[in-house]
Amino acid sequence: MTIVSLLDRVLLLLRPALFWAALVLGVLALVDWLVRTRRINAFSPVARVARDYVDPLFKPVERTITRAGGNPQTAPFWALALAILGGIVLISLLEFARDQVLMGFAAAGNGPRGLVMQLLRWTFQILRLALIVRVISSWIRVSPYSPWVRWSFALSEPIIGPLRRVIPPLGMIDITPIVAFLLLGLLEGVVLGAL
Repeated sequence: MTIVSLLDRVLLLLRPALFWAALVLGVLALVDWLVRTRRINAFSPVARVARDYVDPLFKPVERTITRAGGNPQTAPFWALALAILGGIVLISLLEFARDQVLMGFAAAGNGPRGLVMQLLRWTFQILRLALIVRVISSWIRVSPYSPWVRWSFALSEPIIGPLRRVIPPLGMIDITPIVAFLLLGLLEGVVLGAL
């Protein structure tokens, strides 16, 4: 159980640290936005400090926004949103890992049958995650050959491929991932119920 207590301690320290980091970044983003939009005098000491020390923090986000045709004045708020989203994802992943370790220990306490059931649950969770990643990557138009999403296409294609031959699309909407997601839930219930 030392892994669980370690993850609990990390989460206990990480939550307030990320909150305060987001708060500081929010203040910096506001000051930088005020300078960029000329709401603060461009020749004031605050503006000089913002240009010298705060602007370099937001330059990578500003370049990305500019390349995409966006307004560079919004870069501080995009950086803040990305930082908050990254913090939420990090905490969620750590909580998920802690829960999975706890479930693994509980399954090990039930003997070999419990371990087999837990491995099956994890397998179905990975397949559902692959379906979700595949759907989201199609919305944001990520190539299926990208190393970030290739695994999801490799895992979900054996499920979705046969369903596409049976289920026609509804106009421009492909409902096979939804059907596959529901079928995985049903199949998981049947398989785990049989054990």
